[in-house]
Amino acid sequence: MAVRLRTLLGDHACTAALKDGSIKSDLVEFDFVDYKPTNKGFKPMVREGAFDVSEMAIVTYLMAKNFNKPMVLLPDVVLARFQHGHAFYNPKFGTLTPNDLAGKRVGIRSFSTTTGAWLRGILANDYGVDLNAIDWVTFEDAHVAEFEDHTRRAPAGKQIVQMLLDGELDAILGEKVDHPDLKPLFADVKGEEARWFAKHAVRPINHMVVVKKDLSDEHPDIVREVHRLFSVAAITGDGRFLAVDMRRSLECITAYAAQQSLIARQFSVDELFDDVTRPLIEEGH
Repeated sequence: MAVRLRTLLGDHACTAALKDGSIKSDLVEFDFVDYKPTNKGFKPMVREGAFDVSEMAIVTYLMAKNFNKPMVLLPDVVLARFQHGHAFYNPKFGTLTPNDLAGKRVGIRSFSTTTGAWLRGILANDYGVDLNAIDWVTFEDAHVAEFEDHTRRAPAGKQIVQMLLDGELDAILGEKVDHPDLKPLFADVKGEEARWFAKHAVRPINHMVVVKKDLSDEHPDIVREVHRLFSVAAITGDGRFLAVDMRRSLECITAYAAQQSLIARQFSVDELFDDVTRPLIEEGH
């Protein structure tokens, strides 16, 4: 009889075949839990172990590992994208470039978001921006309760995009908006993405998959089957992510997270997995 696994998973091309049931297993049956948006389920997974299998923002996972949360990473990428197009400013109050951010009020949903960590890493390492010279304004706490957030919290009820439109913020990170009054912080988004990739050879990972540690410890065959299913679904949905790409991306975001004090030290890529999932990195890629 198949083991039913309570599962949090968003709608992605690389996971569609799992969610619509066209890929099945004799060992595993996914019991999907609906959270809209999916990231609303990351906090209960980290804090309560709410799911057996969960999509997970990679920075949330790094922070959870930093505090020894009982989760194990699988080498399965469900969301990866370039980040430059997720930063905006309001030209009504003057032109703004990445190099102008010192002393500015920059809004971000939570300081610990993965897109925010990628963008701060890009700003610091490719533009020489002093992240400590920015007045960070946040709207939510971190998924990991133990993380001490020292940013300035936006007033209750305020919305990040509206604050930018009203001139209460100078720029925002981590949002994808289509508003005629706003402009991208990176003026040539596609060009910046191409130049960044040419320099770093990294495709930024946003979300991967985790399982409960107990599941990996007690039922490694089930965990290996979960990975196999995700691998087959990724190929079906043309969402394959090469192992070398994954390693480069994980090395980069782990370095950024440590640089930004989201984690106490930079983990090696192998440390992010356990004895069950580490051998799976090269399989199916």
